Amino acid sequence: MDAPIESKTAPFTMASRFRGFLPVVVDVETGGFDCGKHALLEIAAVTLRFDENGQLKLHDSAHAHVVPAEGMEIDPKSLEVTGIQLDHPFRLAKQERDALEHVFALVREEVRVQNCQRAILVGHNAHFDLGFVNAAVARSKHKRNPFHPFSVFDTVTLAGVGLGQTVLARAVQSIGVQWDSKAAHSALYDAERTADVFCALVNRWGPLSGDPHTETR
Repeated sequence: MDAPIESKTAPFTMASRFRGFLPVVVDVETGGFDCGKHALLEIAAVTLRFDENGQLKLHDSAHAHVVPAEGMEIDPKSLEVTGIQLDHPFRLAKQERDALEHVFALVREEVRVQNCQRAILVGHNAHFDLGFVNAAVARSKHKRNPFHPFSVFDTVTLAGVGLGQTVLARAVQSIGVQWDSKAAHSALYDAERTADVFCALVNRWGPLSGDPHTETR
């Protein structure tokens, strides 16, 4: 078990930079657009850390295929987009609660190590991902959800302001990262590329300037 991080070289820690929150990038693949009736089929989370130069970078990840919860619907058109084959012999899907715990365990440990109070979901159209996470938590009666229940960092908004792009593929390409259209719509791949965009935007912003009321002109 890692000791809590107390950086003496980077200009700030994760907890100080994000007011006690730990940004964790999440992507889900689903059986449709309605978190109340469509199944969660795949979930991935990517954790981030500052390096010794204060640059935010991808750190670790957890990913799981999910057995559709009983009673949840799957739109065949969604499977055409994602390419998910529910009966694939190597899919190795987990029951919904086990899949959540697999991802949440990584996030909870990183919250502890980074001296944060709780995680905050980062996503491209983040409320879509959070909606499916919250719905799965409620269905499975999971009691240790590390994420804030309604606050998010949405990279659609951030990339629109910072990069002039709102489509994930174009935002990724605008920061000089190659986009693999064949790998897209995998939860882990999309989470990693969303993390690239979020890190690039945070790093471009640079160190916080302090109290805006004392800023010199």
